[in-house]
Parts: sequence; structure tokens; C-alpha cells
Amino acid sequence: MGKLRYGIIGSGFMGRTHAEAIRHIDNAELIAVALGSRAPKLAHDYGVQLCSTSEELIAHPDIDAIIITTPQYAHVGDALAAVAAGKHLFIEKPMTTTVADSEAIIAACAQRGLALSVGYQQRYRAVPRAAHDLVRAGAIGQVYTIQFNQVFQMFVDPAFGGDWSWWANPESIGHILAGGVHAIDLCRWILGAEVVSVFGHSRTFRDKNEPENTTMGLLTFDNGTVMSLWASSACPPPGFPKQTFRALMMGEQGMIDMDAYDTLQIANDGSWKVAAAQPPVNTEQAATAFGFPRMHAYVEQLQVYTDAVLAGTPPPVTGEDGRVGVAVALALLESSRTGRAVALR
Repeated sequence: MGKLRYGIIGSGFMGRTHAEAIRHIDNAELIAVALGSRAPKLAHDYGVQLCSTSEELIAHPDIDAIIITTPQYAHVGDALAAVAAGKHLFIEKPMTTTVADSEAIIAACAQRGLALSVGYQQRYRAVPRAAHDLVRAGAIGQVYTIQFNQVFQMFVDPAFGGDWSWWANPESIGHILAGGVHAIDLCRWILGAEVVSVFGHSRTFRDKNEPENTTMGLLTFDNGTVMSLWASSACPPPGFPKQTFRALMMGEQGMIDMDAYDTLQIANDGSWKVAAAQPPVNTEQAATAFGFPRMHAYVEQLQVYTDAVLAGTPPPVTGEDGRVGVAVALALLESSRTGRAVALR
């Protein structure tokens, strides 16, 4: 197999993101897209086939792997149908809305020997990767605490098309599942550790009919690290500067200040110094969201997945990574409902 041939289910912001990523990968080819009001334009813009249903796309004989970018509550049905048709799977985060659904997809892929991965592109940005390498190398010793802020406001550039109505659908569960899983996954990856318990408070501030959009959580890892997580999509304009995706890490021998969209600073010799930097990532405007530097992480993420599938090796981001993100996010919501800490192990 010279190229991995893709189909994309979902034509919104992330559907176009992955279509653009494939365009930059030599050993990947986009064959068809399906679903959503923007699907005809997406198919036209990339010169690919438009399928009228996900079933038609899944059955396409020229497609080897399927990328699912629909709202999370729609993932499991198409994912299991794709596996039954023998297609490899790349699912945008969050993987599903229940742990049981994630486990069903993992089991189905394992039974058929199909590659499964989840869209955690933050692992492929320069600054988070530098944080990972420094922590794993012991640059600040044992990480005692992490304060993670993931706070943003909804962007509404009409040039994107579509809207955020799916985000407010109760079936979507809430922001901590839709977006907070990025911070959860990144800290698991950086630490090489697993979450063992959580305590959370969740609220809805923007619209009383919307599911959760703000969570303050406390996570404990099996290596002893304690992490606070402030995840919110309800921040009014102009938002807090440099708090879209930022983590402050305190270790036994130093500190790391990671702004995933700007710079990484380290202080392990009594003073702060810049250890890594990257150009700002602009997702708010359609004119910049599908260009570089934002696209770098998505291209590399899909390149790594493509290479793994073609080589017959497991992708580095696994279905289990997707399942854990769902489990931790849902545990935070359960903790908020019950007023009690929730154990994950």
C-alpha cells in the first residue's frame, strides 16, 4: 500500500482541518467526505467525492481509514460500523460520551487488527513536547503540582459557517469532555502517570440550557502529582491573556511555565529562561485557522498515524488514551453531582 486512503465523516471545523492536513502528507490521500451542511463545499474545495451518508462513505472500496469529526455523541455508531467494514479509525477527541462506548470501539478494533487513534494534537506542538522531554529527563525532579488553565471564549467568525449549537446539546455532555480532555491527556503524557482520583465542581454560566461549560477540578496521579484544572468556554471577551492552554508545574528541583501557544520557560537554577517557543496559534479567524502555524500539529499528528498504519505498527496515541480522557472528564462531572471525590482505580 503506497498511500493511506482516507474518508472523513463530518465537514465542520475539524473536518476541514483534517482535510487540509492530508493535503500536506505525501503518503496520504483524501478520497471522500460525508455529513454536515458544509460537506458539499468541503468536497468541492479538495476535489474529492461527496457521499450522501456515512454508510456510503464507510462502504467505499477505495477508503482504508476513516476520520470521524462529528459531534462526540455521534462517534460510536459510525466508529463501530467502520470497524465492521474493516476500516482503520482516527477519532477526534473526545472519543465518545461514555466509557462503555470507548471500550466497545477499542475491543472491536483489537478483534479486527485495525489501527485506532484519537485526536490529541497538543502532543505535537513544540512547547508541550519540550515540557514532556524536560519532565521525563528530570529537569525539575519529581513534579509535585500542576496548575492548568484552559480558558477561552467561543469564536464566532461567520466565515467558518456552521454554529456552536452542537456544543450546547445536552448529548454533548459539556466542555470538560469536549475540550478539557486535552489538558488531561497532555498531563498524563508529560508525567508518564495515570489519574487515580478526582474532585470537581462544575457549573453553567453562559446559558442555563447549556450543559456544563466551566469546571474547577483537582486530579491526583499515581506518581503523587496533584493537578488543578480550570477548564471553561464561558470566558467573556477579551479573555485572559495567555491562559488558553497554560500549565504551571512545580517540582522538587525547579519550575516550568508552559504556554502551549507561545513559550516554555524553566527555572531550575534560580532564574527563569526560555527553553522553547513557537509562533502564536490563531484558531479564531477562518483566514488563519487552516494555515500554519496552527496546522503544524495536525499535519504531524496525522503523518505519524499514517506511517504507523502503513507500517502495521500501533499508533503512539491509542484508543486507551481516548478512553482515559473520557473516564476522567466524566468522573469530574460525577464528583460535582455527588459532592464527593471519585476514584478511577
